[in-house]
Order: sequence, then C-alpha cells, then structure tokens
Amino acid sequence: MSTVLSAIRSLLFYLLFYVQTAILAIIVGLIAMIARRRTPLGWALALYWVHSHLAALRLIAGIRTDIGGEENIPDGPCIIASKHMSDWDIFALLPAARRPAFVAKKELMDIPFFGHAAMSFDTIRLDRSLGGDAIPRMIEEARAALARGARIIIFPEGTRKAPLTDHDYRYGIVRLYEGLGVPVVPVGVNSGLFWGRRSLLLWPGTARARFLPAIPPGLPSEVFRARLIEAIEAETNRLILSAYEAGLNRPVPQPLHDRLEALRRGEVPGPAPTTRD
Repeated sequence: MSTVLSAIRSLLFYLLFYVQTAILAIIVGLIAMIARRRTPLGWALALYWVHSHLAALRLIAGIRTDIGGEENIPDGPCIIASKHMSDWDIFALLPAARRPAFVAKKELMDIPFFGHAAMSFDTIRLDRSLGGDAIPRMIEEARAALARGARIIIFPEGTRKAPLTDHDYRYGIVRLYEGLGVPVVPVGVNSGLFWGRRSLLLWPGTARARFLPAIPPGLPSEVFRARLIEAIEAETNRLILSAYEAGLNRPVPQPLHDRLEALRRGEVPGPAPTTRD
C-alpha cells in the first residue's frame, strides 16, 4: 500500500477514533458521576467503543483482528500481563477479561470525564508521587478490584514498545504477583507492526494477541519474573516473525528489517537493563 493512501485511511480512522472516544468518555463519565459505580449501560458503551473501533480498523485501515487463547484465562481472580505496542492492545484485552481492572497512571484519572469513566470500571491507580507508598497503594486497590470480581490487566513494561526493541519489565508486576497470590496470564501481541506507538500511519495486516497458559501463584519472585518475560517475549516474537514471513504490506525501516532478519535466524534481541519501580 502506498504511503499516501495509508495516510488518508489513517486520518479517517483517527478522526473517528478521537471524536467518538471523546463523546463516549463524556457520556460514560456523566453516568459514572451520577451513579458513582459501574453500570450495565456504562459497560455496554465500553464494549461498543471496542467493537466499533475494531470494525473501523478493519474497514478503514485494513487492520484485521485475531485473538486467541481466551480459554487460558481462569474463571476466578487473576492478573493479565500483556506486551504493549499500541492502543489496539486495549481493544484486544478488555472484552476477554469480562470485568477488567486496568492498572493506569494516576495522571490519566485527572482528565475530565475520562477519569470518572475509567474509575467506574475498577481502574487501579499507580501514583508515583507517593514514592515508596505507590506500590502498596496499588496492591490495595487491586485487591479490592479482585474482590468485586474484576481481573487485573497490567502492561508490565509500563509503556508501549516498538516491535523487537529491548524489553524493560518493571517490578510492579512482581509486587502484584507477590501481594495478590493469584495466577498471572501472559499475553503476546504483534500490533506494533500495524499501529506503531509513535507513528501516525496505520498499515494493513492482521494484529494478533495470544493469551498463554497461566503462571501459578507461589513461585519465587525471580522465577516468576523470568517465566513471565520468557512467555511474553517468545510469543510476541513468534507472532511478529509469522507476520513478517507472511509478508508485511508496509515499508520496513532498516533497523527493524535487521532485527526481523536476526529473529528469522533465531537470534532473539537481547534484554535491556532491569528497571525497578
């Protein structure tokens, strides 16, 4: 697909995405301010937000969606820990969790209407201004969300990552694992190939997410962390390589091309230095 055509299709999608998101945030935020709790109407609008944008991605930008492995999500309380490459990842994770409770930066909760809407959906705030109290407060809110029947969703690297860049898993997920004592479901994605974290252009293809077998509670912290990173990174690399070998309908910058070729040869990108919360 030409860059010009991709730019036109991307612009059309973003216009729909941002306008509709703003309108729905106001509506759901108002519902939340009145009801002061999660409501069936608010959740229905959240699901509409997801499915309407997945349809728009497919029809406007040519990005199809393929999600698998939902059977690996336990029926009871759990944590879903996913690789994060684009906003598509939220669309993929939200419906499968059935009652999601995303871990998000507190600053997002200060956005008018959006913050009220997010809090009505059990959102767990990570307030780094609390210093050493940030993680205990996060665990406290997460425990309360689990008691309400929610499943915790966290992006363990704390931000979106470009495909095949060095990973950087923070220790918040380890603290949640230690503090909550529930299974953790790893998730691999390849969405960054089609919707880049800082790219205004969307490229056609099939964005995929895979929920993997849950890691049981009770493992030593570093054993758990190693298993989580291995599961997420291996599946993410597998999905990326599969898409690459099937053919990408987009320009591939030389640094990404080199990493894709290295992955094809079995040379997995190395880890970044550890970052602790």
